[in-house]
Amino acid sequence: MGLFSFIKEAGKKIFGSHEEEFAKNPGVQPDVIAQNQKDAVRRYIDSVGLDIKNFDFTLDGAGKLTLTGECATKADYEKVALTAGNIAGVAEVDNNMTIAALETLEQKDSTYYTVEKGDSLWKIAEHNYNDGSKYPIIFEANKPMIKDADEIYPGQVLRIPALA
Repeated sequence: MGLFSFIKEAGKKIFGSHEEEFAKNPGVQPDVIAQNQKDAVRRYIDSVGLDIKNFDFTLDGAGKLTLTGECATKADYEKVALTAGNIAGVAEVDNNMTIAALETLEQKDSTYYTVEKGDSLWKIAEHNYNDGSKYPIIFEANKPMIKDADEIYPGQVLRIPALA
């Protein structure tokens, strides 16, 4: 996947901006706010339940997340980057993770789709597979990041797996 861009303002709101944090907690040091944001990102990514070893990341002030660690599968490799990128405030994800399972390296890469206003998984499946009834493939490929097929939002980036 490498370097991937996201819409910084779209996504799951798991922390406030530095300005919001200063307003709530005057006198709090910037390094404390940065650590709180890093802790929030770690909790959020951990909550998705992907199989990742030695997971770590850096988050810079411009909204770039750089991921390191080892994913068990190619799907986990793709999902961790999308999970991170679909956090409000993240503009770029640099996925420097490795994949443990060698057989998954031979699988075709997924493509990615940024949700637009008026989209549904059916419509996205029609666009990508020429068959709207294949929307469950997209839904399954993005679990647990999306929990309900009807709850996608503009700006969200979805994983579109290649069909066999």
